[in-house]
Amino acid sequence: MSYDEALRTISLDADASLVVWTGVPGQPGSASPNTGHMFKFVKVTGAHTAGLSTAAANEVTIGVLQSKPQVLGMSCTVAISGVSNVVAGGNVAAGDRIKANASGQGVTATPATDDDVTVGIALGSAASGQLFPCLLRLR
Repeated sequence: MSYDEALRTISLDADASLVVWTGVPGQPGSASPNTGHMFKFVKVTGAHTAGLSTAAANEVTIGVLQSKPQVLGMSCTVAISGVSNVVAGGNVAAGDRIKANASGQGVTATPATDDDVTVGIALGSAASGQLFPCLLRLR
């Protein structure tokens, strides 16, 4: 499935929580799986710096990581609006409100209590660890 619109992104520097050496897929010493923290939610952790969302109190999620930073301070791409893939942190159904969990993954938000931390709407379904399309609705 594709979506006929542009994904709006910004570039920030990666902090230590985003840096994962993944290497080149299939080469000796490369991580498997080779995704790092790609498609997980991120927050601002300093001046022009992004880190992995941890679902801490009063935390503001700013977007979804679109790249795989390999070293500290490396530029990383963060989706801030549009439709992005997100790693599911549990079972997600199409139409669910989505929030970030303590690992930066997307999980279902409870409408009555989690409206202030909802960051998107699931456009597809997924089991834990799978990717699903998410319409970003960041505040």
